[in-house]
Amino acid sequence: MHGDGWTAVEVMRGGATGSGPVLVCEHAAHAIPADLGDLGLSPEARHSHAAWDIGARDVARALSDLMEAPLVAGTLSRLVYDCNRPPEAPDAIPVRSEVHEIPGNRDLDAASRAARVARVHDPFHAAVEEVLSGRAATALITVHSFTPVFHGARREVELGFLFHADGALAQAALAAEQAAGRYRAALNEPYAASDGVTYTLARHGEGRGLPALMIEIRNDLIDTPARAQAMAAHLAPGLAAALAALSPAERAS
Repeated sequence: MHGDGWTAVEVMRGGATGSGPVLVCEHAAHAIPADLGDLGLSPEARHSHAAWDIGARDVARALSDLMEAPLVAGTLSRLVYDCNRPPEAPDAIPVRSEVHEIPGNRDLDAASRAARVARVHDPFHAAVEEVLSGRAATALITVHSFTPVFHGARREVELGFLFHADGALAQAALAAEQAAGRYRAALNEPYAASDGVTYTLARHGEGRGLPALMIEIRNDLIDTPARAQAMAAHLAPGLAAALAALSPAERAS
């Protein structure tokens, strides 16, 4: 980031031409602009999973290289603004996340909320639209991670393949993963559309008539660059197989 610290998005391989999927990583970073005073969070909270999806950016970057696909990634913490939420969602600017209170988000007035939308949500989603418009996109794939333990309960699932309304690509990706037989995988786990997590999929994927998929990865599997690279190398062939398994009509943009 530079200037006032409010740069909200980075695009990799944005000039890639031809056809293929477009990758998105909304929760790629934990940075907070200095003028927000770290939102009143402790250093531990600022670097916890509440602030970002640990390992997701490393996986997304590696997939971008392996699949020669553009990647749009967030550069600010989701605690500043969650780019996978619409402006009207209460948790787009959360006052609490997991076990952490976020004092800097408490009692924001309408103008302050609107400023966050204008400085984070709007440029991020404009970048996604620009990349999709400049490519013969065949699918939208977003990359996320989740915690091994949530509210004291151990999550046994290791990979989740999520969808908004059209499950074709998620089901094909799950079938490819189950055929590989390496990780415990499930459809719409540990979240689903009913949890409000499919805004990007609905807006930029299904909204354009594109197959759309969210990949959720348990973060203890990708919490180092080496593990993230290994996960991307594992996922890439399955994603290619899933994309190839869709009918031409499902792949068309």
